[in-house]
Amino acid sequence: MITIRRSQERGHADHGWLNTYHTFSFASYYDPAHMGFRSLRILNDDRVAASKGFGAHAHRDMEILTYVLDGSLVHKDSMGEQRTFGANTVQAMSAGTGVVHSEFNASETEPVHFLQIWIEPAVQETEPSYQQIPFDPQEKRGRLRLLAASKDGVNGEPAAVIHQDAFVYAAVLGAGETLKQNVAPGRYAWVQVARGSLSLNGQALAEGDGAAISAESDLLFMGAGPDGCEFLFFDLA
Repeated sequence: MITIRRSQERGHADHGWLNTYHTFSFASYYDPAHMGFRSLRILNDDRVAASKGFGAHAHRDMEILTYVLDGSLVHKDSMGEQRTFGANTVQAMSAGTGVVHSEFNASETEPVHFLQIWIEPAVQETEPSYQQIPFDPQEKRGRLRLLAASKDGVNGEPAAVIHQDAFVYAAVLGAGETLKQNVAPGRYAWVQVARGSLSLNGQALAEGDGAAISAESDLLFMGAGPDGCEFLFFDLA
């Protein structure tokens, strides 16, 4: 079964410095029908104005992934990390027993566009940690490039380690280009279109659309429209 969550159905807030869409309930947006999917709790589509950002704030017991589409972010945290990163990088922070951090647009002139992802951990009270792993953009063209996984699921491809039985991938498909993926029995999946248009088992998904997948063993992705697409794929327990 494939259940589509259309872009225009998401929660939305425009704070001037931040234009954000919430796939699942977050902050002032609350919808009891959309509280997450399996361990995937938050999937925010954020655009932050030049030089603006999220001031210091705290998290605990959450796996937080950031995936930049355009522009770059400056990260600072209570673990002593101070990093700048942009597209084709996975940033992961395991909040564990507690961490304070801030994220700001690194540019004084251009906005930054990114996806913020929260995954509920399988264990709590772990030691906080930070990971930042860049990769060649060619690694996600025409294939699923692993971004994050449990320690046992990395399989040799550099990826962030998270405290959950979940695999997070990114892929870019040109117009008409296809990609097949199997979903193991008893597992679930979520697909999020980051940009462009995607056909998923013949169903059309536009930019910002998501899809919850259950009891589907075979998936066929195809880049649609003139420019194809970029999407994230979550394989979830």
